[in-house]
Amino acid sequence: MPIPFREDSDADHLGSAAFLRLVSTDAGAFFGALFLVNGRGEPVEFTYNTLEIVQRFLWRREDLRRHAARRLTSTLLEVCPRVPTVILCLAGEAPAELFTQDITVEIPTVRVSELSAVVGQSADESREVVDGDVPLQVFWHGVVPDAANDARALVQLFAARGLLLEPFDRAATGLREVYGMLEAGDGLVEREPAA
Repeated sequence: MPIPFREDSDADHLGSAAFLRLVSTDAGAFFGALFLVNGRGEPVEFTYNTLEIVQRFLWRREDLRRHAARRLTSTLLEVCPRVPTVILCLAGEAPAELFTQDITVEIPTVRVSELSAVVGQSADESREVVDGDVPLQVFWHGVVPDAANDARALVQLFAARGLLLEPFDRAATGLREVYGMLEAGDGLVEREPAA
């Protein structure tokens, strides 16, 4: 006779969250990943792309960063085969204007950072402090959704499970694996060819 059990279905009905990573190398390449996970933190989809900017010297630093973020994000959204409930990105990687001025999406977007970080905020964003293992601040495009909203419930669930930042690390690991890169500081560097 089987043991009676019930699986937690709360995480399943909320859909998936997309964790957007945008990183660059000193060599002038930009890498992007859109890593979708379900409410349990299990991988659902991994989409990635790279962008190389020649003549970087012609760009102002912030304009280049914003241009690369817009171009990479656009391509990732175009090829991602699933629609997530919410898109999350690191506030240190994604400019505040990415989802407030440069790209319009029909689903909620959130920039995330540690509570102690000093982060620029757009007038089109609303800040919320989220408790969890590490207190975080999230910047919602528009107003903070109410508690019944699936996107907010998913963000709260990830925070409670200590998963609001961790999938960003897995996305970076995926980029290193796909492009044969090694981690160096905040970015990625090319792996030395084998002799």
